[in-house]
Amino acid sequence: MISASLIAGCASVPETRFYTLSVGPEPSEMKALPRDLSTPIFIDILPVNVPERLARPQLVVRYGGSGPEAQLFILEQDRWSSPFNYELRDAFASGIASWTGAVNKAHRGRTPDQIVYRIAIELSQFDAIIDDSVKARFGWTITRPADARSAACYAVIADPVAPGVEGVVEGVQRAVTSVVTSISKNVIELDMGRVPTCAVRKEAL
Repeated sequence: MISASLIAGCASVPETRFYTLSVGPEPSEMKALPRDLSTPIFIDILPVNVPERLARPQLVVRYGGSGPEAQLFILEQDRWSSPFNYELRDAFASGIASWTGAVNKAHRGRTPDQIVYRIAIELSQFDAIIDDSVKARFGWTITRPADARSAACYAVIADPVAPGVEGVVEGVQRAVTSVVTSISKNVIELDMGRVPTCAVRKEAL
């Protein structure tokens, strides 16, 4: 009887799957972002603001549409490698540094004469719908404290996704890549003395 009880208590535990948002530019795209790499610049990515429900490692998704009847689900077995807001900050910091050739201020000190761009990013709307789409609205401001140059832009994204949780993850990764590209271009425009543009793909949420 004792052995039978032990066997009955050994239920299998579902495997936890971890995902990352870290992105990098395609080599062909780097040619479209010229910058004088002999002059180092620094980026300072501030903590990313996200809706409170998303500030957790678990994926937060919907099933069956985005209307008021669609229930939110927190997936315990499907997680980002860190809380979503931290994951976003890391992805933006590494992605923008790669695109622009800038140094992430968090990883290295700078001298007073070196230029730094302070970047604040907010995810104000987000909806990940399994087997349907990823919808998001990102806004960002870039400031160059040395001479008060700045830029403020936003991106509204609505992309269809492949089936399953993996499809949603890939959709979020694409959204982050799109925003990384846009912010990087703004940084380079500011660095070259140009007026930053907010030419991003927009769809209705």
